[in-house]
Amino acid sequence: QLQLVESGGGVVQPGGSLRLSCAASGFTLDDFTVGWFRQSPGKEREGVSAIVMKDGGAYVHSSLKGRFTISKDNAKNTVYLQMNSLKPEDTGVYYCAAVDWSLRYYSDSMYPSDYRHWGQGTQVTVSS
Repeated sequence: QLQLVESGGGVVQPGGSLRLSCAASGFTLDDFTVGWFRQSPGKEREGVSAIVMKDGGAYVHSSLKGRFTISKDNAKNTVYLQMNSLKPEDTGVYYCAAVDWSLRYYSDSMYPSDYRHWGQGTQVTVSS
């Protein structure tokens, strides 16, 4: 059964770092695009970053460039989201999602409806 599992969330102080992982089981990600979304209470789920597993083509939301980096390890069937210089407004549940074609983003137009498969999410809390 196709499954995505996020890990690496937690509580961190402002300015700190976290690395989230999204591990897939039941299928290989080689032909997929994997995305990260986040959602905080009262807000819509927003696209954070995405990567094409075949060639590593990557997208990061313009407001997060320089702080967030997405990477992949095809051998481990895993995608990572490195988050640095975290701010309280980065708090939320972070979800990974996958779709079985290559998605290229040339603007901040990443939507949940682009993806078919979802993980359960991992909580990130940035607080002093």
